[in-house]
Amino acid sequence: MASFHLAVKTIGRSAGRSATAAAAYRAGVEITDERTGLVHDYTRKQGVEHNALVVPADAPAWASDRALLWNAAEQAETRKNSTVAREYEIALPAELSAEARRELALGLAREISERHGVAVDVAIHAPGREGDHRNHHAHLLTTTRRIGPEGLGAKTRELDQKTSGEVERWRGRWAEMQNAALERANVPERVDHRSHQRRGIEQEATVHMGPSATAMERRAEHQAMREGRAYEPVTMVGQHNAGVIEQRGLRQYIERGTEWLRDAGQRISGRLHAFAATLSGAVDRDRRDAAEAQRQERLVAERTREQAQERQQVQDREKVAEKFRTIAGKREAGGHGYGDHNSDWKATPEALRKAVDAYKAQSARSCDFGQVEERTLNA
Repeated sequence: MASFHLAVKTIGRSAGRSATAAAAYRAGVEITDERTGLVHDYTRKQGVEHNALVVPADAPAWASDRALLWNAAEQAETRKNSTVAREYEIALPAELSAEARRELALGLAREISERHGVAVDVAIHAPGREGDHRNHHAHLLTTTRRIGPEGLGAKTRELDQKTSGEVERWRGRWAEMQNAALERANVPERVDHRSHQRRGIEQEATVHMGPSATAMERRAEHQAMREGRAYEPVTMVGQHNAGVIEQRGLRQYIERGTEWLRDAGQRISGRLHAFAATLSGAVDRDRRDAAEAQRQERLVAERTREQAQERQQVQDREKVAEKFRTIAGKREAGGHGYGDHNSDWKATPEALRKAVDAYKAQSARSCDFGQVEERTLNA
């Protein structure tokens, strides 16, 4: 799984080291130290996947030349115990592609250069042939002085003081950058720059293996490979570390299983919520459809009633018209019972009698019977 590592170290003359030698070794190039005359030739060094210089935008042109840059860094310091360079040693996620690892390392270099105004020499190294094949890492060698148009200037004292919190800030920032890159690559693993103690995790620490124990373990591993059997640590330190690593692996397996179950539960819960929402929507649609159907039924029933009423009114008008025609005919013909003083005439409604008399009076003037009938019906 992805692991976190960012360590800040210094390159100082008091330890017999130089910036020119450190830069040549990490980049796998040749640099001649103008101060001492020594030639540091590491052109045969293998495992250097990429090297590049990152400098501030206003740095002079010579700062982009590795040999000129680190010779200038050496010549800027006059004391025999001067710190001539600073190194950020970082682990790169094996889960990422080579291109993604390169962009990640260069991204950190750019941020360091912009924040502190220093030049950064980036060297990305592949895992060693006999070590952990996941050990992709990079060395970011920086000047201890800010560099601007006039060349190297003031020291970056903020990185010399533990109380400034700058190193811890870079550790946190590096964890953020790694996690963002892992997320972009759809890798579930994440890193945390905090110690187990700060995170509240009780976990036994491994013991540092010195050169002697490391050599013994490598010989034992090669011997096991030749004999075709499983390798088992032979030193006490190796056995202790193997036990700690095994316990960590078991704990990580349990944590991943727990996380998977939690994620699965959340996914199932989300699907149930989505199904419930879909079902609720379907129920709402059914309710709306039923309400619309009822409304249409009411409209049809109301229209049917109106049509029935209209038919009844037509029939009633026809009955009145027929009765009018009958009475008018008998009245005009002098039929029995329809004289002025006869009982049938008097029993006829007054409005109808007036209409009949009006019809009779206008008949002589050729009044249209249909017009009189229409006025009678409307009355």
